[in-house]
Amino acid sequence: MTLKNTAQSYGWISIAMHWLMALAIFGLFGLGLYMVELTYYDAWYKGSLDLHKSIGIITFSILLLRLFWRSINIKPAELPAPKWQKMAAHWMHIALYIVMFLLMLTGYLISTAKGKAIPVFGLFSIPALPWTINNQEDISGLIHATLAWSLIVMSALHAFAAIKHQFINKDGALNRMLTPK
Repeated sequence: MTLKNTAQSYGWISIAMHWLMALAIFGLFGLGLYMVELTYYDAWYKGSLDLHKSIGIITFSILLLRLFWRSINIKPAELPAPKWQKMAAHWMHIALYIVMFLLMLTGYLISTAKGKAIPVFGLFSIPALPWTINNQEDISGLIHATLAWSLIVMSALHAFAAIKHQFINKDGALNRMLTPK
């Protein structure tokens, strides 16, 4: 059982974090779309908001762990591709990490705009910053929504690239993120 990355593929830890984050991000996006349609008097208004915040905090923790894990592990060898594709893939991965980080940061700023901590599944709370800015909730909300849509589009492009590499180029790109070698 290969937990760490190898020169040929990603290890189980990298694979698990990748797919957990993918599932959480698409789930949070769907829940977010649902939530914005609810009114204050809807039965699940508070519950959906609490769930979104809690999963968001856990996802942010996984993101930080993933970045740490990536920094201490080897990266599998690049697949054969034109230089422009390698550069595009490199910058897309950086952009994905930046957008995920900013998305979760703006979620935190929305949730703490009134100075209240964020409870995480009732187990612990993430404290608010000791200061806020005018219209923090609205500004952060607009940025959060824009980043969420951007992340979904970028994730779709990422998935299409992986599928293209797997089935058109037949270079096994997708296999490296499914099972370690």
